Amino acid sequence: MKSQDRSTNAQDMPTHIRADEPEGTGENGPSLAEIRQRAFEIHIERGGIHGCDLDDWLQAQRELRTRSRRDTDANKT
Repeated sequence: MKSQDRSTNAQDMPTHIRADEPEGTGENGPSLAEIRQRAFEIHIERGGIHGCDLDDWLQAQRELRTRSRRDTDANKT
């Protein structure tokens, strides 16, 4: 098995994900529901390969945060 270097911040990783958790939108980023939906889309795009759920989640989170910042910056101008 290959060792993978994970250079992520602990704050970027979900500490828990529960179906009954409120999924409101944070003022600084996407909601859990948005991240979950995008992570599932990435999973499907990858061919449904299992074992990449954390990578999919983190990629979705990065994409949506970047998009959110772009939208916020565009609204300021």
